[in-house]
Parts: sequence; structure tokens; C-alpha cells
Amino acid sequence: MTQANMSSRWPLQGMTALVTRGTRGIGYAIVEELAQLGASVHTCSRTESELKECLQQWTAKGFQATGSVCDIVSPAQRQDIITKVSSIFHGKLNILVNNVGTNIRKQTLEYTAEDFSFFISTNLESAYHLSQLAHPLLKAPEAASIVFLSFIAGVSALRDISIYGATKGEINQLTRNLVCEWAKDNIRTNCATPGATKTSRANQALKDKKLLEDFITRTPLQMIGEPSEVSSMAAFLGLPAASYITGQIICVDGGFRAFGL
Repeated sequence: MTQANMSSRWPLQGMTALVTRGTRGIGYAIVEELAQLGASVHTCSRTESELKECLQQWTAKGFQATGSVCDIVSPAQRQDIITKVSSIFHGKLNILVNNVGTNIRKQTLEYTAEDFSFFISTNLESAYHLSQLAHPLLKAPEAASIVFLSFIAGVSALRDISIYGATKGEINQLTRNLVCEWAKDNIRTNCATPGATKTSRANQALKDKKLLEDFITRTPLQMIGEPSEVSSMAAFLGLPAASYITGQIICVDGGFRAFGL
């Protein structure tokens, strides 16, 4: 392989990306990873002050990053952000990272109908609809990639998160279904599936010493992951070098899934 071919397979120079909820945790790390590889990245947050602070940080680092105040759970605001992204990126989008998700830990009998609707609209419907809206932009370039963020609860049973786990399992299946429908449009679809990762929400949950001990014990690498260890997978899946990878649910979990429960 020539040096020219190698250099065209690994960077993201000239490519565009939309990362939802990119101002915290794994989403923030993904924005940074994509931007460091040369992509122009647009992200969103519900909090204007948080978004402005992140954009200032990225500008200072020389990244090509823009952002919108947007609640991805709102259908109208999903349409608005796609309209804006289309304008900024001239009707073409190379990478869509569906990162929005939430969790509330309860036992199954404690969840309400309102909880169920909240999980479905936040964790599943938002990503499903945004992918639909983004399809024309993803179809426009020669090749494009969708990366969903799931969680090991979608592939392994974890206690006290039955609805969350169900929505993540649905994201995994959506990944496979879109592959079958959209491969003809040169759109690849994959799913990065983190294990326990040091985000603000996870750190709060892992204050439960028993829960933390369970994760460490069942993770062969004996550690909780860093957001950057997940963002590297999300970025890789958008690279030209990953052009034959599609339909995959890839666990980034320190071996948790292999160890089992």
C-alpha cells in the first residue's frame, strides 16, 4: 500500500460530523476525537452556557467545531438541527453520532408508564427519528457512517435498569436493520457499546460501592473505562479505514461482556 493510500485511510480531513449531546462525557470526547482527526464537527446541548464554554475550549485548541442549543428529545428541535447542519455543511454529512441517552435506576415493579415513555422517547425515538432526518445528508457524499452509542445493558442483563437495557437492545437491533436498508446508499451503520465509563452520571451511580465492586470484579481488565477509550472506537468507525465494517455491535467494556455474569 502506498503512503498516499495510507494517509487517505486514517484522517478525517474535509469530512463533516454531527454528534448529539457532545458537551459532556463520552459525547465531549467524541467531538474532540473527530476534530483532532480533522473533521468539522457540529454538536448540541440543552444548556446554552455549557455549549458556549465547550465551543470556546475547542476554538482555543484550533478545532473546527460549531454547536446548537437543542433538546434532541423534541421532534421539532431535531428537525431544526438537521436544517442547520445542512446549511453549515452544504447538504452533506459524513458522520452521524447518536449519543443522547439517559437512565434512572429502579427495580422493574417501581417503573411507571411515564418512566417507560420517557426512556423510549429519549433513548430510542430521538436516535431513530434523527437518523431518518439525516438520511438525505448522509446519502449525499460518496460514503457516510452512522455510529450509535449503546451500553452493555443492551447485551447483558444488569440489575435495576430493565427499561434502559431494553432501549439499548433496541438500538442494537436498529443498527442491524439500517445496515440492510441503507447499505445501497453507501451508509454504514455500527454501534459502540461501552461498559462502565467515567462520566458524571456513571460516577454518581458508582458511588454505590457494591455496584462498583461488581463491575470491577466482572471486568477482566479490572478497571472502569475512560470516555476517550470509547471515543476512539466511535471515531474509528467513521474513518475510511473502516469502510468494510458495518452492522457491528462493538463492546468497549474491558472484557465485561466476555466474562459474563
